[in-house]
Amino acid sequence: MARCPPAPRRPDVTTLLVLYRRPDGDDEALETLERRYRDEHLPLVAGTPGLRATRVWRVSEALGEATDYALACAMDFDDRPSLDAGLRSDPMRAAGRVLREIAPGLATFLVAEDAPDLLRGGAGG
Repeated sequence: MARCPPAPRRPDVTTLLVLYRRPDGDDEALETLERRYRDEHLPLVAGTPGLRATRVWRVSEALGEATDYALACAMDFDDRPSLDAGLRSDPMRAAGRVLREIAPGLATFLVAEDAPDLLRGGAGG
């Protein structure tokens, strides 16, 4: 069985992955969400202690199908305790308040941890 090529080696991280559904309304509603997300929410997120990297994507499709997801964001932390501390910080709490205002009920939050053992094919891999 072929194995997936591994990503370049980096320290294991814990990622807060957030998926955002498209807001009700037309393209203008999505543009407003994106503008406020960029201008109001992300600057607060950037001040989060322990945050190592942030990546944001526009979701274009679900492999050949339409999707109600519009944006995805990944925020990397060194480990779960660093993520938990970041979530309790004043900047992240402020970002959460803004997010509840600009995207009420639109976000799904997932905590993902690196699993390099899966790419190696198990413990003996």
